[in-house]
Parts: sequence; structure tokens; C-alpha cells
Amino acid sequence: MSAAVHLELVFSRRETTLSVTRGAARLLADMGYAPLLEVGLPNGRRADVMALGRKGDIVICEVKSGAEDYRVDRKWPEYAPFCDVFFFAVAPDFPQSLLPDHPGLIVADGFGGAVVREASETPLAAARRKALTIAFARLAASRTLRL
Repeated sequence: MSAAVHLELVFSRRETTLSVTRGAARLLADMGYAPLLEVGLPNGRRADVMALGRKGDIVICEVKSGAEDYRVDRKWPEYAPFCDVFFFAVAPDFPQSLLPDHPGLIVADGFGGAVVREASETPLAAARRKALTIAFARLAASRTLRL
């Protein structure tokens, strides 16, 4: 006789954040975007994932490691002025009912992700798009020099 073994993996907040970030970036790359992680914004905030599309569209994903992370960190509305599309990216076990209905939603793990709810598009002004695109390109180029 063999007894069933129940194995539950418990990840730290940091491990969950890294896993969801990696999966969201992989998903965006699969969708044709060029993602960068940890991108500083002109308002002093930092986007967990920022991605540039083929047509110059900009996506920001705010990664939430768990319910408590969402409850204590309410700065996410401050990302909207710097992207065309905004998503939350969460782990599969995240309680999605906590999140507001209007941003997009990506569920991700370390291997990839899926868009669970499409994000509405709010196009950036041309001058802001140009400034953000140049800053994005310069950041990407400077990071390649560090490799």
C-alpha cells in the first residue's frame, strides 16, 4: 500500500515576484513586445515590466506577489500616464477578486503567462510617447553594455 503524498510548495514573496515578473515578460515577448524589467518613470515610480510594441505602443505591468502586496501598495494608478495599456500581473493563486475591473490582468508563473482580462487602451500623447520611447531605448542600450 502506498499513501498519497500531498506536496505543497510555498514561495517567498520575492520568489513569487520574480516568477510572475519572468512569466509576464515572456508572455509580452511572445505577443511581439520588447520587455524591460525595473524601469524608472519620470514621476519617480518604477514599472515592474515595461514593454515596447512593434508600432511604438507601451505596456506596463504591475506585478503583485500576493493580497497583502496589493493592499499596501496603492501607487498603481500613477503608471497610467506613462503607458497605452496597463496590466496587473499575478500568480495563479492570487485572489483576483481583490483587483479592480478596469486594468488588464495577466496570470503568470516562471514559465509564461496568459492574458485573463484584456486592458483598455488609452493612447499616449505624441510628445510623451517620443520621450518615453527614447528613454526606453537608451535604458535598453545601456543595459546591454553591462552584459
